[in-house]
Amino acid sequence: MSLFRDDGIVLRTQKLGEADRIITLLTRGHGRVRAVARGVRRTKSKFGARLEPFSHVDVQFFARGSSELVGRGLPLCTQSEIIAAYGGPIVTDYTRYTAGTAMLETAERFTDHEGEPAVQQYMLLVGALRTLARGEHAPHLVLDAFLLRSLAVNGYAPSFDGCAKCGMPGPNRFFSVASGGSLCVDCRVPGSVVPSPATLELLGALLTGDWETADACEPRHVREGSGLVSAYLHWHLERGLRSLRYVEK
Repeated sequence: MSLFRDDGIVLRTQKLGEADRIITLLTRGHGRVRAVARGVRRTKSKFGARLEPFSHVDVQFFARGSSELVGRGLPLCTQSEIIAAYGGPIVTDYTRYTAGTAMLETAERFTDHEGEPAVQQYMLLVGALRTLARGEHAPHLVLDAFLLRSLAVNGYAPSFDGCAKCGMPGPNRFFSVASGGSLCVDCRVPGSVVPSPATLELLGALLTGDWETADACEPRHVREGSGLVSAYLHWHLERGLRSLRYVEK
């Protein structure tokens, strides 16, 4: 039996019995963790209000096994303190909410092994939710930046300038999801598309954090870029995100 503490983002919750919930979190030190929070569905529970999706919390867990995340059952959430309540400004705005929900689903999909630290993914999620809650940039741009950076930290960084196959300096005209991004004339493959140069510039800006360029981009290039990001993510996750279909562009 052991106690351990970590901070994390609540990704989702599931009902358990009459008053409990299973809470899925992405934590700083333990990666994705599922734990039982007892009594949180009772109307007078202040504990439950802290364990809602989008909440950034400091949580204490009690594990019954010999190690922190392995035992006869899920660990228990015994204490929680709010670090940042991002849910308030996110859930009251449909555009922010749909973008944020897609972020939570993405973070869970990229951390499919419980107990394995995923610090970069965790930091990306915290930063993206903070930016989304503050309304610093358009929600769909924040989402696409998060998706691209999540792909990058998991080893799937797309190229938007140099050729993904031979490395020829860009800009290059063609783009192939299956080939890793931009392609030169000699390396293009069947099924390659020819996006606008401004679209590729936008995606490169989102990947690197050049918000001045991203914020100034025209809506038609934003829509085209979102389509490429969605297709690229779908290819590497092998199936799409359920929540992505509801995101407003």
